[in-house]
Amino acid sequence: CETCSKEDAKYRCPRCMKYSCSLLCVKKHKLALSCNGVRDKTAFVSVNEFTDLNLLSDYRFLEDVGRTADAAARHCIVHSPATKRLLYCLRNKARGCNIELKTLPVGFTKRRENSTTFNSMENKFYWHLKLIFPHCHAEYTLKGVPDDKTLADILKPFIDPVESDPVVCQRLKIYTASPQSDVQILMKIENRNRNSVRYNELDASRSLLDNLKGKVIIEYPTLFVVLKTLKNDMVVLGQDGSEPAENSDSESSSLSSVEEGEIRDSS
Repeated sequence: CETCSKEDAKYRCPRCMKYSCSLLCVKKHKLALSCNGVRDKTAFVSVNEFTDLNLLSDYRFLEDVGRTADAAARHCIVHSPATKRLLYCLRNKARGCNIELKTLPVGFTKRRENSTTFNSMENKFYWHLKLIFPHCHAEYTLKGVPDDKTLADILKPFIDPVESDPVVCQRLKIYTASPQSDVQILMKIENRNRNSVRYNELDASRSLLDNLKGKVIIEYPTLFVVLKTLKNDMVVLGQDGSEPAENSDSESSSLSSVEEGEIRDSS
């Protein structure tokens, strides 16, 4: 058992492949790793390990996608003029800030949970924001984050030794114990091949709006907070030795655009 290290393992988590010996240890591992125990249907499988069961699983997954897309297309909110005006306004305001904002059809998880708004009186975005801390297997969702707030201030309640919440601080202690100079904030570059995933490094001293300029965002920003001293498989554009870093102005034009209303899971 990878949780208690005492008893023989009887179960294996379909999601993270951790071994457990009992229901108690299963619950403990889910809580510790924020694991939902649901098998990842889009996990990579090499050709050598690909079996008929994987093929059947992919076929059923595509059927589920088709049913979800059909249900979303029939949803009454899709044809609501108010909804269309709201989404058009958000995309238009984002375009004015040099941000390529893409929205998914109704029925997709990111579309349902997105709470991003634009305040016309203040001429300011209030973003729905997701923070992921890979080294601690933790993620947090923030709502109503003003676009003029710096990334350093956004992260203070999580990794600042003084200002962070005690419970959060304990969970993210590997971050709070590290110097701020070791913290690196990354954002995934959209519209790339699955086998060529790259990330942009963001500047913690600059505002959220400044960091999002020139980027493609699907529904809302998702930021990955990593530590430079710990090994991870996230390749930062310009640091992998094969592709040069791109500035924020040229990056938006070089990325292939997603057609309006394209059905895709960006997670």
